[in-house]
Amino acid sequence: MKVDLLKLPPGEALEVIAKNVAKCRRCSLSAGRTHSVPGEGSAQAEVVFIGEAPGFNEDQRGVPFCGRAGRLLDQALENISWKRQSVFITNVVKCRPPNNRDPLPEEIVACQPFLNWQIKIIKPLMIVTLGRFSMAKFLPHVKISQVHGQVYPLRWQGLRLVVVPLYHPAAALRSGRLRQVFLDEFAKLPGYLNLAKKGFWFSEEEKEMVEEAGASQQLKLI
Repeated sequence: MKVDLLKLPPGEALEVIAKNVAKCRRCSLSAGRTHSVPGEGSAQAEVVFIGEAPGFNEDQRGVPFCGRAGRLLDQALENISWKRQSVFITNVVKCRPPNNRDPLPEEIVACQPFLNWQIKIIKPLMIVTLGRFSMAKFLPHVKISQVHGQVYPLRWQGLRLVVVPLYHPAAALRSGRLRQVFLDEFAKLPGYLNLAKKGFWFSEEEKEMVEEAGASQQLKLI
């Protein structure tokens, strides 16, 4: 059975993905999960935040970034007067790795279609990667210590995106210096978004590409 996600209202399409995530058995992480964590937020979000993987609290509740790292993320959002429900927050993998270890390459690959579809459905102007694993999806072969806080306009599967890599909030909590760096760089996001809205990084031809992106495709249900 197949469903044409791009013919559904975005909110309904994200719900279909969440249901597929909940019954996914594509990798071994499914065996140990309490809840899958597909992500949450607005289907019309202009900004998507992508972390690495759910932790203990996220696994218990099925909600992304709801532990200590989530509280720092909430503080950073409040500092710039953005509401959590106005953005979309998710992770590279949707189930918790054992003992909060790093996600393995095969786990990232297994989960990749879900994240890809979330991005295609939402069509954000800006993606903020939190940590090196989500950064590597868009900016492979670079070190987060060298590129954090910088702006990278790029094409991705027919979409024109502005990608901003930041340190993961969990890493920021382990260092007072990184915490301040994280908050300072986070504070620049509204300015970057405003420039993206004005097409600051886009040529006229590229802006047309964004408007025309998203040809009908299908997702095979699990």
